[in-house]
Amino acid sequence: MLDILIGGGGYVGLAVAVSIKKAAPHLSVTVIDAAPDGVWKKDARASAIAAAASRMLDALGLWEKMLPEAQPINRMVITDSRTSDPVRPVFLTFEGQAGPSEPFAHMVPNPAMIGPLLDTAKGLGVELRSGTTIETFSTDARCATSTLSTGEVLEARLLVACDGAKSKLRDSAGIKTVHWEYGQSGIVTTVEHERPHEGVAEEHFLPAGPFAVLPLPGNRSSLVWTERTEDAERLVKADDLVFEEELERRFGHKLGVIRPVGPRRAFPLGLTLARSFAANRFALAGDAAHGIHPISGQGLNLGFKDVAALAETIVDADRLGLDIGALNVLERYESWRRFDTFRMGVTTDVLNRLFSNDVTPIRIARDFGLGLVDRMPALKNFFIKQASIATGADPKLLGGMIP
Repeated sequence: MLDILIGGGGYVGLAVAVSIKKAAPHLSVTVIDAAPDGVWKKDARASAIAAAASRMLDALGLWEKMLPEAQPINRMVITDSRTSDPVRPVFLTFEGQAGPSEPFAHMVPNPAMIGPLLDTAKGLGVELRSGTTIETFSTDARCATSTLSTGEVLEARLLVACDGAKSKLRDSAGIKTVHWEYGQSGIVTTVEHERPHEGVAEEHFLPAGPFAVLPLPGNRSSLVWTERTEDAERLVKADDLVFEEELERRFGHKLGVIRPVGPRRAFPLGLTLARSFAANRFALAGDAAHGIHPISGQGLNLGFKDVAALAETIVDADRLGLDIGALNVLERYESWRRFDTFRMGVTTDVLNRLFSNDVTPIRIARDFGLGLVDRMPALKNFFIKQASIATGADPKLLGGMIP
């Protein structure tokens, strides 16, 4: 019988496996992933990695392998305007560091993350199975019994679901969610530009939703472009000339001539919060537990917080001789993560509703609020620390320590 079976071999699923094996090598861990081997390395997107998450990755021996392709974010600029406005006034800027010579965040291309995660997991003895899924499972007082799409049956003391926002494992466990759609989709692509970005990230609040320009190594930037779903689908399917014209209207000419260089895809946006993160012999992590709007760039960072909390919960229980899959053990993980997740979900929901509109009184009020925050250094510093630094109450991994 396995100690831990993980359904989902993406960034969070592999990070769970690596974190547990790094701290407790004797525990047996198997990862089941539906994607064929090598597919994750073709993911053309990039992710914002906050300082606390990079400390966790460093403790796991991963960060130094990712760092050569990581771009520090030195400054964040926030504007609020209409798409047709010739000038985009800056209402709020964030700059500073989480620690000495430590940016508050980095942008990391997703392939630069998945390669080290896969290699490290294999090196630690994690069993990786690609191109198969967990079709059904049941739990009892002894174990979770899972049937794979191949027909094979696996027993594990704990089953961890990391299979995304539309998690079939979560639904099979009978865990309900709070969910609604925003009627928006996020267009994701990469562009090259003539002038250097100097590590500056920009978020333009436009009536249809935020348009984020996130720096990558070299004269390249990753875009997360929010539009109404029907408009996003039209733009993704449009010919290159139409797409580039619409892109230029939003991107502007600050960085000179721009040119899309990556594939463009649109992802529907909504809010999904699981009503519970654990059941007997079963735990949720990553998007299976929460899917939020990308307006704050905290989606993957929330997942890495889940990783740190779940790994510490399991390792501590194992050292005390407790049953790692028992509900009373997993309740510690749930209490650790539910409030933070709920808070971030509500925050992103409110921000999206506040800024994704063109109602004049609301625009005036929010611009006044942004300008007020910009004139309060202590408050700006508080927001940076909240987004980038682990507190004493957070799991050890977020402080750079193996649990």
